[in-house]
Amino acid sequence: MSTATRTGSVTVEFCGEEFVAQPGTPLTIGRTGDVEIDDNPFLHRSFLQVVEDGGLWWLTNVGTTLTATVADKKGLFQAWLNPGARIPLALERFTVWFTAGPTTYDFDVIVDTPAFTATGTEDVAEDESTGETTVGRVTFTPDQKLLMVALCEGLLRRSYSAPGQIPSSADAAARLGWKVTKFNRKLDNVCQKLADAGTRGLHGGPGKLASNRKARLVEHALSTRLVTEADLALLDALDHEDPESAPAG
Repeated sequence: MSTATRTGSVTVEFCGEEFVAQPGTPLTIGRTGDVEIDDNPFLHRSFLQVVEDGGLWWLTNVGTTLTATVADKKGLFQAWLNPGARIPLALERFTVWFTAGPTTYDFDVIVDTPAFTATGTEDVAEDESTGETTVGRVTFTPDQKLLMVALCEGLLRRSYSAPGQIPSSADAAARLGWKVTKFNRKLDNVCQKLADAGTRGLHGGPGKLASNRKARLVEHALSTRLVTEADLALLDALDHEDPESAPAG
């Protein structure tokens, strides 16, 4: 039995194009390579690789500074891929999110013979009396949910899988009608909640750039379906809200 038959194949889908990984030859993803993402100078020439090893397909971060968020389509699995790390592509389909400079990208990975099948659904509930949303062990207030939607709006409204921009704190605060101080305080609260629940890369600290933390939050929120296109209705409702009836920020 040949290696190709034994391990199956893996396809990367990016911007409407398909790239098939071949056993024995790494499929390289980055500024250059087999899958050319963009000429963004913040993006590594060679960032990620899909490679077969030991009968399994792996996604490896061969970059030096950028990280990637990898999740299945149901939001049940997520991994944060640091430079030098790798994960087995053991499920049928993944989405990979990463941010280089001000731009966030994503692509899909399809495995034709996965080792495992994802079952079940994420535990998501909403308390109608308070408007609070609970995902897993984390509960978000309506304002915290709005903050995440505002940060993800550009990616949720884009067409196809084009790159998206994460707004500055000032722009996101203006979108919500908040002061920047209020926005930053609620951003701290959201990141702390997720960090306490075990999400990596969100805990603020000395030398931790706000832009990096926001990018990680956006990747996490989208990849785990904390926010979806349906949540854009929350922002649309703000656009039609009577300013005189809106609560003070």
